[in-house]
Amino acid sequence: MNNVIIATALDRHVRIYLFNSKEMVQEARKIHDLWPTSCAALGRTLSVTGLMGLMQKDENETVTVTINGNGPIGTILCVANSKGIVKGFCGDPHIYETYPDSHKLAVGKAVGTDGYLKVTKNLKLKQNYTSQVSLQSGEIGDDFAYYFSISEQVPSIVSVGVLVDVDDSVKSAGAMIIELLPNHTEQDIEYLEKLNLRPISTVLSENDDLYAYLNQLFPENEILEERYIRYECDCSRERFMASLLVLPKKDLYELSKEDSIEIKCEFCNKEYRFDKNDIELIMSYADRKKDDQQ
Repeated sequence: MNNVIIATALDRHVRIYLFNSKEMVQEARKIHDLWPTSCAALGRTLSVTGLMGLMQKDENETVTVTINGNGPIGTILCVANSKGIVKGFCGDPHIYETYPDSHKLAVGKAVGTDGYLKVTKNLKLKQNYTSQVSLQSGEIGDDFAYYFSISEQVPSIVSVGVLVDVDDSVKSAGAMIIELLPNHTEQDIEYLEKLNLRPISTVLSENDDLYAYLNQLFPENEILEERYIRYECDCSRERFMASLLVLPKKDLYELSKEDSIEIKCEFCNKEYRFDKNDIELIMSYADRKKDDQQ
């Protein structure tokens, strides 16, 4: 589980990313107590964001994806890096709604379409690279495909899905990105148009062998590498202390009036407690930092 296959096909005219994200999405479900529709929306976004992290060349580079369509789920935010580590959260984790006609999870309705998909890449340069597109359907896959085509200038097929079982656990989850490379031909486009693509979560629920599915779609392919993506939060007490350090002095003073304060990490729900002594220590560091800058 959580394995990713990166391959090429059609005479190296396309690049394929295949990700079995079941365990990663299940971990997110447990951390955030996700109800089915919220689980599908966040799980889809985590899956594609994780693959985008692997696309980065430097191991210190990160990708942050923010989606907000003014739907009831609110903001979805996910962060991934090239090491295969991803984390994320959504505004309302407790949404369970289906479409009346199909009884499928109403991800598009939960996300909404009156908003944007924004991608910020921290490339360790002076400024981050940020690009934003309007949401097309709120179903996540279509929106990422539109982003790749418009912002990255890379025509892509994006298939992403999460199946939630009757006990609310994740039955299957996965993502596939097929990129047309610059040397592609009209024949390559015709080949992709003729592919009978089924929902990736349905495919993996029947057979979670990524290699078998790759061979089915592209009988002649070349495996470039196999990677793994996992859900992991890198928060720490020290990081939250550093974030408090940049607060205005008057805000720190107000905080110091409390017996203690608790800060909860949005990505893993872990809570950090800071007492009066901690706040006073932070204030002393802030004063020292100010003196050093003068």
